[in-house]
Amino acid sequence: MSLNDQVGRRLKQLRQDSGLSLSELARRSGVGKGTLSELETGRRNPTLETLYALTTALGRPLSAVLDDPSPSSRVSGTAVTAVLLERYEDETAATDVFRVTITGGATQESAAHVPHTTESLMVLSGTAVVGLPDAPQSAGPGGHAHWPADAPHFYSAPDGEVQGILFVRYPKSTPPPGRPTRRAAPPR
Repeated sequence: MSLNDQVGRRLKQLRQDSGLSLSELARRSGVGKGTLSELETGRRNPTLETLYALTTALGRPLSAVLDDPSPSSRVSGTAVTAVLLERYEDETAATDVFRVTITGGATQESAAHVPHTTESLMVLSGTAVVGLPDAPQSAGPGGHAHWPADAPHFYSAPDGEVQGILFVRYPKSTPPPGRPTRRAAPPR
């Protein structure tokens, strides 16, 4: 099964499981309804930015649409190409582990993910400038950076291609966007 078919099948199933229409998911994610329809039927190549917009609107990690980690689980964005290596899940969070390449001289902006999501990048080669726009972090070979990913953030490789390992940790206690949260009564 091709990546397009795999992503489309999983995306449609997640949307239906969430009780959302095609129009509602398009509205919540900011992805066009036609684009979403073509993704669900496997007729369109998914980009990293589009998949993050959709999975964030569904309150799910990116790996939820990529099924099993494999070299064919490669998605590309404006400047970042990511291959899902591993997905670890316990009762508190799901963590996706990606092998990433950041294109030299390019910058990619990423929209906010679900609340309390964090990202960490371990740099294998090159120098990355990543994180929040108002608090950029630089990391070279053997170095790392860590930032909250529930706010808009970016990845760049100003001095040439960067190779790294990206960890994206999604908490399980946060309900999907658009669903009310239940707050515990204050202690008496």
